[in-house]
Amino acid sequence: MSDTSALRVADLAQNAPTSFELRPNAPTCAALAAELGLIGLRKLRFAGQIAARGRRDWELTGTLGATVVQPCVVTLDPVTSRIDVDVRRLYVAALPEIEEEEVEMPEDDTVEPLGSVIDPGAVMAEALALALPLYPRKDGVDLNEAVFSEPGVQPMTDEDARPFAGLADLRDSLKKET
Repeated sequence: MSDTSALRVADLAQNAPTSFELRPNAPTCAALAAELGLIGLRKLRFAGQIAARGRRDWELTGTLGATVVQPCVVTLDPVTSRIDVDVRRLYVAALPEIEEEEVEMPEDDTVEPLGSVIDPGAVMAEALALALPLYPRKDGVDLNEAVFSEPGVQPMTDEDARPFAGLADLRDSLKKET
């Protein structure tokens, strides 16, 4: 998303929430759909408010709604899904800098460092990307057993991958002998 939805923190009212409502136009939706690998994106709407939390921190809350069209993971046919999610971000002025190369992810992934602007458009794009179905599947379509191998090699099946399947056959054959 562009910076047209970005709000300067210095311009936000400290004593009253600042409301926003984003309804991107068709070209903007098409660009976002292309960025996210979607076939289509429509009815995109993100509405909410930004309110002060204490003296220096800010909280963005809102509701994201969209209709997305993605390729089915089995057939590549279009699959339409409706997304309706609540979104929350807490912008903290005194967020400590992370200096280590490896750190554990915090429990609360809604906390962000406070910059000079808060951009509901960027939050909308991120929230949409996170809310997309990971494996969209057309109704009634099932992924049967997939078998792959190099030419001339017997492919390994799901049944072959079961470690105790051979033991069960051995047990059954031993029972027959006695």
